[in-house]
Amino acid sequence: MNNLHQQRAATARWSPRLLSDIVDAPDLATAAEHLGTRGIPVFPCLPGGKSPLTTHGFQDASADPDAINLWWRRQPDANIGVPTGGAGGIDVVDVDVHQTGSGFAAFEHARQAGFVEGWAWLVRTPSGGLHAYFLRVSETEQRSWQLPSRHIDFRGDGGYIIVPPSQVTGEDGVTGTYQRIAVAEHHRPSPVDAAGLRGFLDPPRPTRPPTDMPVVGARPDKLAAWVASRPEGGRNGGLFWAACRMAEDGHDLSATVSLLGEAAYGAGLSEREAMATIRSAYRIATRLGPATQPRRTSAVEAVGL
Repeated sequence: MNNLHQQRAATARWSPRLLSDIVDAPDLATAAEHLGTRGIPVFPCLPGGKSPLTTHGFQDASADPDAINLWWRRQPDANIGVPTGGAGGIDVVDVDVHQTGSGFAAFEHARQAGFVEGWAWLVRTPSGGLHAYFLRVSETEQRSWQLPSRHIDFRGDGGYIIVPPSQVTGEDGVTGTYQRIAVAEHHRPSPVDAAGLRGFLDPPRPTRPPTDMPVVGARPDKLAAWVASRPEGGRNGGLFWAACRMAEDGHDLSATVSLLGEAAYGAGLSEREAMATIRSAYRIATRLGPATQPRRTSAVEAVGL
């Protein structure tokens, strides 16, 4: 199935009409049935909470109408869980709000950089946070991850979310509902690059250079060849140090992106992941705050800055 067909299939399942159906459903059982009818697997969670009521958690999720009917007949006020990633057809960026901090600043930073602009739905969570839904249109695995320091979680393969109109009671005893904020109307929903987003929000910061790092003053083409030869596990760190060397030698950001970016892509990094690493290197190497926007070149034409 090509990307266009996958996009249409994902949109057919997770449509604006579906969001309206579950938000406006008279009860949780009906909302769960709407999801199952679209082929979206669901499972019951603790009333007022997020813990699964099934034996194997989200792995027991089902779109079978008989299973859904049985679950919510037994527990009518059970919250609705949906597995994320390939199983549920969506990836979700979870913006947390806690007493210790909020993830909205990090989310806005990522939005301005082009990492989270393709959301299909936005849902407010009971804590005042945000779930940004992205359609999963490929079979490429994107595992769930968490960045507590940025108050951002990614719910992909191996994860799940609670969906509207579920309600959760917080530690303060206040009950809140998952509420619709917006549906994409002025932009076409597009997938989220989970690895690129994580690299942007939490770029590598190695404390010591690689042992085989080219000597100070090495020609840029030598640095690029070295970056291109980095093995998996050493690609981000190698690109980081090579970009620092370019910055220290007075090369502007555009030149570094054009040269080292191509080498990083050849080594296996995504364009966004490579760009996030190079920008991080320039921020640290120059100590002058965020690097300025580079001029558009063929090497960075597809990178959202």
